Amino acid sequence: MYTRRHFIKKGGTALAGTATTFFFPMELLAQMRKPVGANDQIQVGVIGCKGMGFSDLSSMLKMNEITVVALCDVDESVLRMRTADLEKAGIKKPKWYKDYRNLLADKDIDVVIIGTPDHWHCLMLTDALQAGKDVYCEKPIANSIQESDVMLKYVNSSDRMVQIGQWQRSQPHFVDAITYVHSGALGNIRLAKAWAYQGWMKPVPILPDTEVPEGVDYKMWLGPAPERTFNANRFHFNFRWFWDYAGGLMTDWGVHLIDYALYGMKAGTPKSVMALGGKFAYPDDASETPDSLQTVFEYDDFSILWEHATGIDGGNYGRNHGIAFIGNNGTLVLDRQGWEVIPEQEFHGWDKERTDKMEAIPLKKRSGSGLDLHTANFIAAVKSRDSTILKAPIEVGYNAALVSHMGNVAYKTGDRIYWDAKNHLFKQEHANQFTKANYQNGWKLPML
Repeated sequence: MYTRRHFIKKGGTALAGTATTFFFPMELLAQMRKPVGANDQIQVGVIGCKGMGFSDLSSMLKMNEITVVALCDVDESVLRMRTADLEKAGIKKPKWYKDYRNLLADKDIDVVIIGTPDHWHCLMLTDALQAGKDVYCEKPIANSIQESDVMLKYVNSSDRMVQIGQWQRSQPHFVDAITYVHSGALGNIRLAKAWAYQGWMKPVPILPDTEVPEGVDYKMWLGPAPERTFNANRFHFNFRWFWDYAGGLMTDWGVHLIDYALYGMKAGTPKSVMALGGKFAYPDDASETPDSLQTVFEYDDFSILWEHATGIDGGNYGRNHGIAFIGNNGTLVLDRQGWEVIPEQEFHGWDKERTDKMEAIPLKKRSGSGLDLHTANFIAAVKSRDSTILKAPIEVGYNAALVSHMGNVAYKTGDRIYWDAKNHLFKQEHANQFTKANYQNGWKLPML
């Protein structure tokens, strides 16, 4: 189905780094875009348009060769809103779909962006690959370890380009920080911390079930998730805090930050995991996932610690999120604003002045847009048909999702659980029930 436009190496260039946030002004986009010939266009369809799916599209549209031909969403009000946004950029109304399978059957579409809730990612990615589409899939790749395994196998058996939306892999200062970690200057690193303290998060109010809003295909929204009456709390953004659809902050922010802890430590799967926490901030609100959590991942000669909390910003090192690599000589602290190195001090006696073990590095601030660089990297792979250049291929998404889901499994069991890497399961049989997908309503887990 691929024509010569899929193999071009010329065309518009990505204006990476021009956006300071993910919500790029559509009017400015209209001024930036230049027309290209039909044979030079890469035609995109978006599944799930309200949040990051549309941010990913907006980023791609900074490349002149990108043309949006279809939007898919179960909520017609979202389709109307995003179409109006595109019109501000001088882009004519795309085709509308409510069933993603109809979008995948559209022969005009080359690339698919998946920006839906987590419980849909596995089905949509595997179906998109079978339809011959290249895919940019939002993180986390799946809502369970079992689904993650399926997706890894499908992508590795395909010749399609698949980029996972862990855009920090393309953010220059994140890359520079990990290069420094790998230099050995910090000395032996015995602990990496990753954390997300989210002061903006307020209680999810208890709301009554209601009729399905007009224009919403709620049956399609549920998909493989358990049948239940519509409740606004579980729809759109707040789906993140309900186990049927997502894994809370552990798989929301955690996938981004744990990914970099794993990257910095060159770490695979841990030997054991334990997690303590609960609904301590808002015990009586409507959410299910823990609002306070500490998780320890054990490796042979170091540990990785994840912690999150809602309603407060007082995280480690005065940052509400970040990753810290704690070495014998010093600690590198990294977040979305930049990175710095804080030296350890040599003890010379209680009455003696301490000296720094290494030189301090003041804050090296963020530059450029990681999201723009990430989507440009994906499109470069689409054009070159070279998956080796991808910054966040399926393996990156898989490793971060696997470890994050392991943390949630430990929380659900309340035990310290041990991973059997050879057999790819937990040694405690009761823990393995939490690794599996729970597909209902006639939907079946893809099998390869």
